[in-house]
This record gives sequence, structure tokens and C-alpha cells, in this order.
Amino acid sequence: MKGIVFNLLEEAVSKEFGEATWDRLLDDAGLDGAYTSLGSYDDAEVVRLVEVASKALNIPPQDVLRWFGRRAMPLLHARYPSFFATHASTRSFLLTLNSLIHPEVRKLYPGATPPVFDFDTSDSETLIVGYNSARRLCALAEGFMQGAAEHYHEEAQIRQSECMHDGAGKCVFHVSFKP
Repeated sequence: MKGIVFNLLEEAVSKEFGEATWDRLLDDAGLDGAYTSLGSYDDAEVVRLVEVASKALNIPPQDVLRWFGRRAMPLLHARYPSFFATHASTRSFLLTLNSLIHPEVRKLYPGATPPVFDFDTSDSETLIVGYNSARRLCALAEGFMQGAAEHYHEEAQIRQSECMHDGAGKCVFHVSFKP
């Protein structure tokens, strides 16, 4: 996993809970926390941080990932405003993940392996989003979608009908937006 993910997590935790909380999470996870944005780190490190946060907060790891996704979106916007500037809605933004945003991520962070999304746009009211990644961080993807909706001042209703954690080949979300 690229260091930028750890940088975003550190910033989100420090902003909401203070730097001492981030340091405590690192200590409890047995990690040194020296992450450079271009560096590559073992996926197990972010999993360990999520597990430690889950235990400390007494909430499921999936809820920690959703929280992180939501909190990371404004941080991503501050770093990469051009990713957001050409879109007027969450739906429009999401539909460019594979074609515009993730190719730029790969340029900025060589070796990055972002998830692959597929979209069913046949229903104008509901966007069906397929998520596929060996990391199986579907709750993080859901949090990113919620965070994107908040950025575009929309309310997102997200229902997950399939999950890789339950044996499905990919995760499938049904997402509808209200202004």
C-alpha cells in the first residue's frame, strides 16, 4: 500500500483525535509510523492500525474503515483539487475513477494498485458500483463514496448487495444520491 494512504490516515486521526492518539495507535500496533507518500508498505500495517483503532473505540473494523474513507475525502480534495473540479455531482465523480482519477494516481504514485470499479448506469436513480481489489477494503470504498457525497453536498444512500468477505467475486453497492 502506498504511503499516501497512511499519511491520510494519520492526518484524519490527528485532526479529529489529536496527534497523541495517532502515536498511541502506532505504539499499540507495534509500528514506527515513518511513512513517506511515495513509499510502499505492507498492507498488513494498515490492517493492524484499523484493528487497534477498532479495539480502542469498541467498534467494528469496517466502521473504522468507513470513518477513514469519509474523513479522507476532504484531505484528498485539498491535495488534488483538479480531481474534483470538473464534476458537479458525486455520480459524475465516481464514474471517472477508472478512466481519469486512478490513472493519475498511478502517475503520482508509481507502483500504486488502486481498486477497479465497474458501473451500471442503466437506472438514473441508482448507480450500481462494483468494487474489486485484492485488499478487500470495501468498507473504505463505501466511506470514500460517503465522503464524496458530502463534498458535493449530496446525501448518499448506500446499500451493499454483495461482498467479497462473504465469498462474492466482488463487492456491489447500490448508491442513490439526493441534493
